[in-house]
Amino acid sequence: MPALHLILGDQLNEQHPWFQQVDNDVTFALYETWSEATYTRHHIQKVCAFFTAMRSFATALRAAGHQVIYRTLNETRELQLESISDNLLHDAQHLKANTIRYQLPDEYRLDQELKTFSENFGGVIEFVDTHHFLSDRNDLADLFEGKKTYLMETFYRMMRKRHNVMMEANGEDPLTGKWNYDHDNRGSLPKGINFPTASTFPKDVTDIVEMLKRNGVETIGRIKENTLAYPTSRAECLEALADFVQNRLPLFGTYQDAMTVRHPLLYHANLSFAMNVKMISPKEVIDAAVNEWQQRPEEIAINQVEGFVRQILGWREYMRGVYWAKMPQFAVANDLDHQAKLPEWFWSGKTKMNCLSHAVNQSLDMAYAHHIQRLMVTGNFALILGVHPDEVDAWYLGVYIDAIEWVEITNTRGMSQRADGGLVATKPYCSSANYVNKMSDYCKGCHYKHKEKTGEKACPFNSLYWDFLDRHREKFGNNFRMAFMYKTWDKKSGEDKAAILERAAWVKAHANEL
Repeated sequence: MPALHLILGDQLNEQHPWFQQVDNDVTFALYETWSEATYTRHHIQKVCAFFTAMRSFATALRAAGHQVIYRTLNETRELQLESISDNLLHDAQHLKANTIRYQLPDEYRLDQELKTFSENFGGVIEFVDTHHFLSDRNDLADLFEGKKTYLMETFYRMMRKRHNVMMEANGEDPLTGKWNYDHDNRGSLPKGINFPTASTFPKDVTDIVEMLKRNGVETIGRIKENTLAYPTSRAECLEALADFVQNRLPLFGTYQDAMTVRHPLLYHANLSFAMNVKMISPKEVIDAAVNEWQQRPEEIAINQVEGFVRQILGWREYMRGVYWAKMPQFAVANDLDHQAKLPEWFWSGKTKMNCLSHAVNQSLDMAYAHHIQRLMVTGNFALILGVHPDEVDAWYLGVYIDAIEWVEITNTRGMSQRADGGLVATKPYCSSANYVNKMSDYCKGCHYKHKEKTGEKACPFNSLYWDFLDRHREKFGNNFRMAFMYKTWDKKSGEDKAAILERAAWVKAHANEL
């Protein structure tokens, strides 16, 4: 009997058991749909990358002898098949397929859509695992059952032991005796440091850009000369991985938190899109980094590779666990009751603040910013300004090429905006301009003065930071990690406090003009 196997746009895993043998009774189906192109306003490069990667994957399946249905957005719109479910039903009827199989989605909304479809479909619906992640959906929830906070370090150590990554022969102790080298991974950039050129994979996507315009898909961001530079095939992703471990891993850990106007990538891997659509697996990425370290121990220090492994084996898997433990409630959490709108320049980049101008414009130009730009520049500003988490979610989910809800919302609403009540982070990730100045060259030549707290040239981060602490004292006043800052605030005179809060009130009222 014929069977239809659905492949979602973030399930492009050539190593999946589905594809190891050709079965003439199985037809694989990939769809470019209106529902996926418009559930949020995506960056133009994000949509182009997804569609290009999906088309490349379909071509590879056909070349391997598999039967494939691939429907472009033009075709799904012409047939008025707006959703994944619409397309599945159409093709099941056409093929007379009584059995539909799918890989478990990583997004809650698609999980719910396919469950509803399963309940209404007259034939057999079966699902399988994606064979991508190194933990199961419910592992984290099981580990922290009954706990109010989910400590990432506990989860990370469990994962290191489970997968025997950088462990002693006994399987219990970490190599070199330490689990975590985070304290060695906070370096600011020295003068004169050079940045290696990263591999790019330019391809003309004019046909996709024009297709999106023709079908009325609204996007954000920019795409220079309709050229996409991201890897969109497995071969390209493996080349990008090899380039990273050879050329940028040796300094990744030390400078992973640093920021500069001189180079967008610094020493980062920029492999998150490749992993999030499953063209390469986290195991492949981890193995490549660890193997490179073992082969070049004199050139690559332990903090470089451990910091990278922690991002993949720890943080990435942890975020997915939080997502499945707390959805759908997580998507509406707003513990701090923030209500402000996101400033209009988040969509244009037109602000006099150098740090935000650079981070926002880079995001609009490349659909990319590294984790500290996201957390301590754009996210930090939105947090201390008091922006509603829905506004922040919409921007992050749309603007970044690697943004799929399972990883975006947990980082944004949890880590960045502290809307989850402290489940993910033991303190709010907020700072004044001092942190930005320490970790970047953004403050040099800025319209605003990073050392000033009041006055029209005072950096908005400064007054907003103290205003944030003041208005949320009931929540954070007893947090041991915030004690020093509250003591500092309390030592200020009443006159100084009033001036800072007055400046903050002006900043909040004129956020679109900053």
